[in-house]
Amino acid sequence: MLAAPPEPDALRTRLVWLTVFRTVAVSLSLVAVAARLLLQPLEEPSRVDTLSFAVIGLIYLSTLVYGLMLRGGRADRVAAVVQVVGDLLIASVLVFLTGVGDSPFTFLYLLAVIGASILLDGMGALLAAGASALAYASLLVAVKLRWLEPPLAVGDVSRQRLAFLLGSNLLALFLIAVLAGYLTRQLSAAGGRLSEREADLKKLDNLQRQILACMPSGLITCDEVGRVTFVNGAASAILDLEARVPPGTHVETLLPGALGTDVRLRRRELSVQTPAGMRTLGLTVTGLEGGGGGGTLIVFQDLTELRRAEEDLKRADKLAALGTLAAQLAHEIRNPLAAMRGSAQLLVQEPGADPSSAKLVGILLRESDRLSKLVEDFLRFARPPPPVKRELALEVLVAETVDMLRVDPIAQKVEVEMALAPLRVPVDADQLRQVLINILRNAFQAAGPGGRVRVTLDGDGETAGLRVWDSAGSIPEADLSRIFAPFFSTRDGGTGLGLSTAYSIVRAHGGNIRVSSSLEEGTEFLIQLPVQG
Repeated sequence: MLAAPPEPDALRTRLVWLTVFRTVAVSLSLVAVAARLLLQPLEEPSRVDTLSFAVIGLIYLSTLVYGLMLRGGRADRVAAVVQVVGDLLIASVLVFLTGVGDSPFTFLYLLAVIGASILLDGMGALLAAGASALAYASLLVAVKLRWLEPPLAVGDVSRQRLAFLLGSNLLALFLIAVLAGYLTRQLSAAGGRLSEREADLKKLDNLQRQILACMPSGLITCDEVGRVTFVNGAASAILDLEARVPPGTHVETLLPGALGTDVRLRRRELSVQTPAGMRTLGLTVTGLEGGGGGGTLIVFQDLTELRRAEEDLKRADKLAALGTLAAQLAHEIRNPLAAMRGSAQLLVQEPGADPSSAKLVGILLRESDRLSKLVEDFLRFARPPPPVKRELALEVLVAETVDMLRVDPIAQKVEVEMALAPLRVPVDADQLRQVLINILRNAFQAAGPGGRVRVTLDGDGETAGLRVWDSAGSIPEADLSRIFAPFFSTRDGGTGLGLSTAYSIVRAHGGNIRVSSSLEEGTEFLIQLPVQG
């Protein structure tokens, strides 16, 4: 079974390599002839030496022609046939010049057959073997019959020797053709299988890259000393990295503490500071086995929003429980407090009341009013009325609230900046104004004289983001998780209900509220409200 003709690219490669091989072989022959002449400097160059140089020049010329054909894009079967025919002609010329039957260059026919097998596969090798046998037999017969006279004198060739030369060379040529054809078919089959495997590997590589690119989880690999070797797109997005991690970057630079444990294959959480803020990651560290000493695979997910949602849920449950308790407690206090205040007023109105008693009663009335206000705050926190939403220009509401608070003494000497994008959002104006008052007053008090407060409003089509930033950055890390808890306050005289009430109102609007604080970046409250009611 004959092999299929080689592909154009493969044929071109073979032609190039055979051209290079022919050039090297001829160059070595030229060196050999020149060396022989140099070793015998007193002798005149013989006719054979002159013809040898002529043949070598002819081969160089033919090689140049082949090279120009390949450079011009002629890498088809015609070019291959031309090369094989040229090799047969060169072999015939050399055999004729060196005595035909006694020539040491008859092996060149074998090389021509091998070249034909490489370029034209099995059938080409058989045809080249037939052409070589015909050319060699023609030369022997022509010399035997004295039709041609080779440069080197040869004796009379007997019939037995003629038959032996013809038979032996014919057998050698066809055996070489069969063997070369078989090897060429095997090499072609092996090359085809290798090409298929290479194509499969490319498909697998592309599939792997697509999987890694589409993975929602971050993936980082590092070598045995912790140098990062691969970072997928999700990891770059979660950690807010540059498009390309600098070579030699240690994994601890990206994930501090990721390799700080000997426990492998066990999921744990890690807090990492990124340019976008603090992130909570759930990661798994796995050892990689390999011939290069192994490495480490780190797979992680961003759990920041999940943990925030859990904290919001816990806070909402706690607020609901405390609200119920506060409502019951406030209800139980209001009635006795009202009776006490009424009795005190009656004492003051009695004729002939002692002035000192009137002073004490005044104190009792004042403190009962303060306690009554505190109870009202408790009730407002415990049972906030449902928001009555109405679509309005949110930037106008924010600007009016800021302007109203600028006249407050706590806002004196505080620089206020506003950047408000126009947004129409369905909200309860009174409740949202209360939220802004609570947060802005805290910001003014924290910033103090000489400080700065910035209010910004923007949106993405689905959510409106209202940010209140102050330059103080005075909330400790440990207090951030409790800042919206009821009755928690870091200010003297505070009830701890302002921010918890603001949190309840925002949640009742279907929104959310976040806070971040650091001495370097200040404190920022982020209020997120849905644009659609």
